[in-house]
Amino acid sequence: MRVDSAAPRGRPLRMLSIVGARPNFMKVAPIARELQRHAGAFDNTIVHTGQHYDSKLSDVFFDELDIPRPDVNLNVGSGSHAQQTAAVMSAFEPIVLERAPDLVLVVGDVNSTLACALVATKCRVAVAHVEAGLRSRDRAMPEEINRVLTDQISDLLFTTERSASENLRAEGIDAEKIFFVGNVMIDTLLYHRDRAREMQSAQRFGVCPGEYALLTLHRPSNVDDPAVFARLMEAIGRIASDTVVLFPVHPRTRGTVERSSTAARLVEAGRLRLFEPLGYLEFLGLMESARVVLTDSGGIQEETTILGVPCLTLRTTTERPATVTFGTNQVVGTDPGAIADGYRRALTSTARAVPELWDGGAAKRVVDVLLNLPTRTA
Repeated sequence: MRVDSAAPRGRPLRMLSIVGARPNFMKVAPIARELQRHAGAFDNTIVHTGQHYDSKLSDVFFDELDIPRPDVNLNVGSGSHAQQTAAVMSAFEPIVLERAPDLVLVVGDVNSTLACALVATKCRVAVAHVEAGLRSRDRAMPEEINRVLTDQISDLLFTTERSASENLRAEGIDAEKIFFVGNVMIDTLLYHRDRAREMQSAQRFGVCPGEYALLTLHRPSNVDDPAVFARLMEAIGRIASDTVVLFPVHPRTRGTVERSSTAARLVEAGRLRLFEPLGYLEFLGLMESARVVLTDSGGIQEETTILGVPCLTLRTTTERPATVTFGTNQVVGTDPGAIADGYRRALTSTARAVPELWDGGAAKRVVDVLLNLPTRTA
């Protein structure tokens, strides 16, 4: 591995930790906190690509999650997948050349993840990928492409579940590069859970705990195709006849919602309540008190598993099978009948087992690996 000789003995390991989109903040936060506990061993710079540039999807997380403000902000903004990936690469390369890091740490599966990993690799800098090996087997998902390619060029691959490690080995990744450490997203959830409860989010939104459904949608396959979105709104209408549905609307979803006659009818009837994206703590509080969560997000599948809240994944695949095998997640697709059936099952479901190593200690295990790289023990 290139990382074996990355940092000469006698100085800290120079790192660039990449954040770009909302899920990244929850993954980097516990790692950054753990790195600070070993300040003499690491010189960590947080680089914000600006992939999510709305303050509700970005800045608020630095305040809530105890992450140091980024040292560098690339401010790339929005664009097509190609435009955004290229913009991140063009802006990130000068940072790598200037800072001369030993290691670039990337998390998750967004465009910034792949873009920064590509730049680091071409500059002969080691790459560590946190949340490696997850596979949906659906190459139509941009995130799946990002995951597969990032893993192929990474030097250290940190996995959240056993199946992810198995995926990497099946793809020819050297087993010595793979470290099963658990889920850093769950580190963040457990660290902030009490603070989220203190906010009493449900009461602030005028609903009683356990008497509402919570909805999130943002994937292009669900919100960019009017026919698919219409089916989803039909399903939400069936659920809304039984319980009110709260819907924090992602910026890329707002236009689609505003054009939906079904959504307008549900809003007018008071059965679907729309609001702006929420901060992490407020959303966590709403999620924990929900009767059921409906989502196309990967991270929310994991969080509801730990919270013991039934989750309906509005997709045909999941890259997080542990949430189904051990957790409360059902993959129900976009057919209104299947979603309604899943909702009925969810009302009688009980909490399942906690996946292995989803215990709040994943970030420590990541940093322990970095502390024990060959250059640190030679």
